[in-house]
Amino acid sequence: MNIYTDGACSGNQNEENAGGWGCILEYEGHEKELFGGEVNTTNNRMELFALISALQALKKTGLRLNIYSDSSYLVNCFRSRWYESWQKNGWKTSKKTPVENRELWETLIELLSLHTAGFYLVKGHVNPANEAAAEKAYQSYVKHNGPEDRERFLEILSYNARCDELATRFQRGLQPEQ
Repeated sequence: MNIYTDGACSGNQNEENAGGWGCILEYEGHEKELFGGEVNTTNNRMELFALISALQALKKTGLRLNIYSDSSYLVNCFRSRWYESWQKNGWKTSKKTPVENRELWETLIELLSLHTAGFYLVKGHVNPANEAAAEKAYQSYVKHNGPEDRERFLEILSYNARCDELATRFQRGLQPEQ
């Protein structure tokens, strides 16, 4: 199962803003797109919501998940297992401040415990048709994630761009289907 996610928030630094998230689940030749959002939020919250929404949509447990995100906040937390230190330290960071978005992290940890997951960091906002930008993004991807077939990488970039488009739908006033 491949899961592609993205979050967005225009006016992230403002008190009033709109954020969105998008995700695509890909499994055995089938795809499912999801998106949503909230007002007065942050980009990081939307990145987390994208993955939470994807995981909540799964109908099976015990899956091998490949999770692709352009959020180093999300990917690094699980790759470096920051959450283990947070839990051990009473949900405090290494600087002894409360972990932001604790409730979302707790939900993610619970949902991910039902599966085996690998996290892959993808450079966001890269047009696969721009060969120079795609090559630079490919080199970065390989550096952070290990070897990957170039054609598969271009497919991952394409999914990432689709998730970015999904994430902005809520901000443009579109509502998810119920």
